[in-house]
Amino acid sequence: MKNTSLSIIILAAGKGKRMQSQTPKVLHKICGREMLYFSIKEALKLSDDVSIVVGFEAKKIQAKMKEYFDNNIVFLEQDLKNYPGTGGALKNYHPKYQKVLVLNGDMPLIQSEDLEKFVSIQSDIIMSVLDSPNTYGYGRVVINNEEVLEIIEEKDASAEILNLSTLNGGIYCFSKSILEDYLPKLQNNNAQKEYYLTDVISLAKKDSKKITPIYGKIENFKGVNDKLDLAKAEEILGNRIKEYWLKKGVRMNLINTIYIEDSVTFEGECVIENGVSIYGDSKIINSHIKAHSIIESSIIENSDIGPLAHLRPQSILKKTHIGNFVEIKKSTLSGVKAGHLSYIGDSEIDIGTNIGAGFITCNYDGRDKHLTKIGKNVFIGSDTQVVSPICIEDNCIIGAGSTVRKDIKEGELFLTRGEEVRKKGFFYDFFKKKSIE
Repeated sequence: MKNTSLSIIILAAGKGKRMQSQTPKVLHKICGREMLYFSIKEALKLSDDVSIVVGFEAKKIQAKMKEYFDNNIVFLEQDLKNYPGTGGALKNYHPKYQKVLVLNGDMPLIQSEDLEKFVSIQSDIIMSVLDSPNTYGYGRVVINNEEVLEIIEEKDASAEILNLSTLNGGIYCFSKSILEDYLPKLQNNNAQKEYYLTDVISLAKKDSKKITPIYGKIENFKGVNDKLDLAKAEEILGNRIKEYWLKKGVRMNLINTIYIEDSVTFEGECVIENGVSIYGDSKIINSHIKAHSIIESSIIENSDIGPLAHLRPQSILKKTHIGNFVEIKKSTLSGVKAGHLSYIGDSEIDIGTNIGAGFITCNYDGRDKHLTKIGKNVFIGSDTQVVSPICIEDNCIIGAGSTVRKDIKEGELFLTRGEEVRKKGFFYDFFKKKSIE
């Protein structure tokens, strides 16, 4: 439920050098969506005042997030040259409400339930802390009698401080007045010459303000700083997605071998076998996806797919059987059987049609893709090619080995075969002559 007294600001201005990529860190994807998407989604569950601080590749980040959230979020661009660092990110920030929650855009595993805890506590400043032996990449926190005494950035920590296992979880809740009082006092007297938001806490502590720690689950508060972190975060989120659908009744075999993206949905009774990958806006309804099949942004209803089938984007299948080594792209099939070794692209195929092994739609002429239309109750023999654009009407038979270049009318038989050539003893004559040469 949204809290009408809470403003949230998400920090997403950094490049993320350790990612070793020209893509802004927060736009790296896990389970099909950019990391920043998950932070914003959870924030919007709690507040109607959500701001995103951008810097590196600001326009690219804004454009992508607006695709998801339209005008429900506000963007602020950080002056990275003159005011770098987490403190500099809030320089021109004017929150709507008296409580301000600050979180990072590279924390895709955070959940709204974690953030709600910050709202329920009364304190001048509340900050997340983690207790973990895996300390690399985290600032350290000194705590005494359930109050935070000091926060030290890892880059600036002494050897003694680095031995602490109490870590900065990277999420803070400030009263608006604290930020107004202490942000103007920040200085960049540190190894990185940056303005640290954590220095607001140090300044407030000197004025005897109360700073309360909240211990978080390290899995949820995990930040992503490099490709290894990215892979680990994707594994955790992927398991959450699969656990959600298992509880909804989807049957999965060997779940550790299955990959399902965040935007995929299931309805009815579905079975997903081992090695299956399902991407994008795929929707699976009362269907069986067999082992090692790949489904990309497709709709599958009352059908069985695979094993080892590949459905590319914009494929729509209803009451259809697709067998092994069949690839389908941007096609609509209803009540169709295509059992083996076929490519069906840019096609519309109707009820009762049977596709033989080795069928190919020749849909690309070197410049454009063209449509293939096949009607009801068509029987297509093995090793048939159709050169689109083309229309095969209802109740036709296409003989095996045919190449179809022109439309076929209802009820017709179509067959193309070259003249058979047989030469008795040719093998022996051929190789005898070749050996003499």
